[in-house]
Amino acid sequence: MANKTISQARPDVCVIGLRGFPDISGGVETHCEQILARLSRISPLRFVVLGRRGYMDRTHVVNARLDVRPVAALRNKYLEALPNALAALFYAWAVLRPRALHIHAIGPALITPLAKLLGMRVIVTHHGCDYERAKWNWAGRMTLRMGEWAALRFADRVIAVSPSLARDLRRRFRRRAGRIRYVPNGADAHAETAPAEQVLQRFELAPGGFVLGVGRLVPEKRFDDLIDAFENSGAQGKLVIAGAADHGDAYARALTARASERVVFTGSLDRRTLEALYRNASLFVLPSSHEGLPIAALEAIGAGAPVVLSGIAANRDIGLDAHHYFKCGDVEALARVLAAPSALYAVDRDAVLARFDWDVIAAQTLEVYTSMLDRSGMLAAVERINAPA
Repeated sequence: MANKTISQARPDVCVIGLRGFPDISGGVETHCEQILARLSRISPLRFVVLGRRGYMDRTHVVNARLDVRPVAALRNKYLEALPNALAALFYAWAVLRPRALHIHAIGPALITPLAKLLGMRVIVTHHGCDYERAKWNWAGRMTLRMGEWAALRFADRVIAVSPSLARDLRRRFRRRAGRIRYVPNGADAHAETAPAEQVLQRFELAPGGFVLGVGRLVPEKRFDDLIDAFENSGAQGKLVIAGAADHGDAYARALTARASERVVFTGSLDRRTLEALYRNASLFVLPSSHEGLPIAALEAIGAGAPVVLSGIAANRDIGLDAHHYFKCGDVEALARVLAAPSALYAVDRDAVLARFDWDVIAAQTLEVYTSMLDRSGMLAAVERINAPA
């Protein structure tokens, strides 16, 4: 049972750049929750995660070596990540005094030079080239590119979540190539699930009677392509799209306006409910034009669902056979996929999970942390865990 008392010990690692967890949707949030929960159990290090107020309004104590605290943040489609990163940085520097700061995503990474100026050791995890997302104008794209440059120029270590991203960064930042480490996203072979009967009844679904898409309702997920393909395919059953928009906008409103008896939008769901949908879907489809390394696809594979993905580099990094991919934006090709028997797209689950195991990934992340922390810092952490209660 988790200790519900917040430790006052100096943290070894402070993690910023995410909305928080638990049960806050997003790839970065899932990545952090899965890895840090494991590290706080298997390592002597102590972690504090600084999330965003509005997504979480109280401190969540996972155990004696991991807690998640809300810090001030704007709730805005464009101006959210950077102000929160600044607030989190100054809270970490003034209050927590961590031995290392771990920044997630290239938007928040714009503060890396300031963190270094304040004397902090910094790790940045690059979750994908966010300047390729459809929502950004030229100013937003330039800011994100500056964040990427700041991370690669000033961070002590940079983690890339996909092999194609790691290769690209090493090519573009050759002088910093030695600091870049590939550590992927993962999937859990033993994920908890909500009772399937209750979940299926809630959305009026039949086992194996629906196609599933999972993700935020943003243009780069291309769920409009999925709906078009489904309606043109002649496929039986329903299409279920699980996810919500962080900020209501015209795209999300237009997308959800297409709901019908056969096209179901569930809104944001907790992980146990999603797991039940993965396990009962006839097919999981990810038609997106931009990803880091898609956790939703890995979770679907872990749950045993047949899988089809758009053929972008990040999706191909999962390493499925060629017939599991279709050309991004090709609605006719996707319609042909949906019309075919879903059994054609079954995946060798064990082979994929062997390469994307959260336990292994946590151990790889720990190697990055320990390379950052001096011997005295590690000894202090070991002494803290071995101290009598």
